Amino acid sequence: MSNEGFGQHISRQYNEELEDIRNRVMAMGGLVEQQLTNAIKALVEGDPELGENVVSSDYRVNAMEVEIDEECVQVLARRQPAAGDLRLIMAVIKTITDLERIGDEAERVGRMASQVHDGGTSLSISFASLEYMGQKVRDMLHNALDAFARMDVEAAVKVWHEDTKVNKEYEGILRQLMTFMMEDPRSIPRILDIIWAVRSLERVGDRATNICEYVIYLVNGRDVRHITQDQMDISKLKKQD
Repeated sequence: MSNEGFGQHISRQYNEELEDIRNRVMAMGGLVEQQLTNAIKALVEGDPELGENVVSSDYRVNAMEVEIDEECVQVLARRQPAAGDLRLIMAVIKTITDLERIGDEAERVGRMASQVHDGGTSLSISFASLEYMGQKVRDMLHNALDAFARMDVEAAVKVWHEDTKVNKEYEGILRQLMTFMMEDPRSIPRILDIIWAVRSLERVGDRATNICEYVIYLVNGRDVRHITQDQMDISKLKKQD
């Protein structure tokens, strides 16, 4: 991860502590990304074993969140960071919270892997759309983590705007599923499970945009959580001291 914009400290140990925290965040992000990939594959392909693996592995994500959070608290207590270092610690604490919640969403998707393929009407069209949406949110998460690693505001803004496309995919899939339910009421229980899974994917996109907002805060000191699409423009996101 780049240290651009963040000075080196007299204490070598302090530098190592901050670098260790950043590395732990990326390791947690990699695990969550793999969990999400497996959950989507399990759902689309109807692989209950893979889905169960996602569910049973969620404890690893939770444990990493606790460990990183404790390390951040220790740095806050011992080092009393200021300016960019303080923003880094705050951004990390928020980012790992969102990563843990993405892990929870992946777990929910994994739980659906077996039951949504049990008999009934063919939903192949819906699963094809779901797989496409899953790819979009996976890319958002991956690119958001990459922006965090490189402290790249421009990349973060680009990912942030991708959420609009994910929301449109989400709405389109919901319309498809509503049509299926009207045509065959027997499919309603299964379709409701799929709706919950699709909702989880949509939430992953939201969490990825949150991480992008933390990147902007970390680098520029700007809180952009409640700004409009038009305001989220790289030329308007000037760095604040």
